[in-house]
Amino acid sequence: MLEPLRQGLPPLDPAAVSSAASCALPARFEAVREARQFTRRTLDQWEIGDRFDDVCLVVSELVTNALRHALPADTPRAGEQDPPVRLHLMRWTTRLVCAVRDPSNESPVARDSEDFSAESGRGLFLVESFADGWGWHPLAGRLSGKVVWALFRLPTAGAAAE
Repeated sequence: MLEPLRQGLPPLDPAAVSSAASCALPARFEAVREARQFTRRTLDQWEIGDRFDDVCLVVSELVTNALRHALPADTPRAGEQDPPVRLHLMRWTTRLVCAVRDPSNESPVARDSEDFSAESGRGLFLVESFADGWGWHPLAGRLSGKVVWALFRLPTAGAAAE
């Protein structure tokens, strides 16, 4: 059974972002590795590397989904001047949001999580399992496409010391 992904924005004030980073990703599957490397460097700089495994898994799934399902068949796979997928990492004091922008206007669809014999189709199930929240929203204005995001809670300084 296919289940449509819920829409919405992360429940955080965009003006209160304490750190942000983004990278453009080319339309080739090596971009998943590039996204993981970018995520590792960024989380290390922000000193939140302890969440790397969960965040990296989710980033990998979101980028893979964008490359596999959101790009038109005629998208150039190498040498394009304007990469069609972009990864954004945004940090608040106690939250981290990973957002992947792609050119598709199609709603992401989560497949039935009980079909574990399938070789693919569990990406959004993994996102839901490892992130503290997730959703998507269409891009506004003259931009076409969408953003699929995942939210992670971060330990506060006092909780980390315990």
